[in-house]
Amino acid sequence: MKRLIPIVLLALATSAALLAPAGGHAQDAAPQTSAESPAAAAAETAGEHLEAPAAATPNGLWDRANTAYINGDYRTAAETYEQLLAQGPVSVKLYYNLANAYFKSDRPGKAILYYRRALRLAPGNGDIRYNLSVAEARTKDNIERIPEFFAVTWLRGIRQTMGCTAWTVLSLLFLSGGLAFLLLFLLAQRLSWRKTGFYGTLVAMLLFVAATLFAAAERRSMLDRTEAVVMPASAAVKSSPDNSATDLFLLHEGTVVTVTDRLDDWCEIVIDDGKKGWIENRKIEII
Repeated sequence: MKRLIPIVLLALATSAALLAPAGGHAQDAAPQTSAESPAAAAAETAGEHLEAPAAATPNGLWDRANTAYINGDYRTAAETYEQLLAQGPVSVKLYYNLANAYFKSDRPGKAILYYRRALRLAPGNGDIRYNLSVAEARTKDNIERIPEFFAVTWLRGIRQTMGCTAWTVLSLLFLSGGLAFLLLFLLAQRLSWRKTGFYGTLVAMLLFVAATLFAAAERRSMLDRTEAVVMPASAAVKSSPDNSATDLFLLHEGTVVTVTDRLDDWCEIVIDDGKKGWIENRKIEII
């Protein structure tokens, strides 16, 4: 029994030596700061990798842009909205907020461009239309529009109360109503019900045709690539697609023009009063 005690003690001492950290005792090691610690550095790096993608996500960019706008940093808000737009998502709210940020940044050209893009997606939105009118009222060019037939203006006003999708849905409802009235006309026994079915079919089909035409017109307007906005503070419109050509008139930032022809780096444009000329592509941006 006396011989077993030293052996047990020796075994315990050996186990303690194996469990002790290499290089000395823990209290002898110099403490490291978080910047010097490899584990802390790795944790910080991992945190950065986790935060960077989160900030670059659409939701992250949207929150950053909205926060910048609320804080009055409109330039940063516009830049962040542009980053979000570059990622692909397009919506009325994004165009509208971006236009507001540019308007607050005193960039009427960009503001009008994005107000008009938003209006193409939501032509019945009163807020967008009002803000667009305010922005256009601050442009330098006061161009008188050529008068048009009152019926054209009236029909356009009706058409622009809703977008392409809404008119399409409404046309399908009118078509369904027309078919229902047609069945009433064919199956009803009483003469009064047959008359109701006949006239109801005529009215529903006329409304169906009108709604379909409005939907088609709104779709053409939404996909139109002929309207553009002047971007520089001022731009000369030439008599021909040549820098040495005669200057016909001068346009300023925010003026809306219609592109009628293209040649190399030039576009032939027409303004609302009927004047036309050539301007460089880089000086306008298509809506």
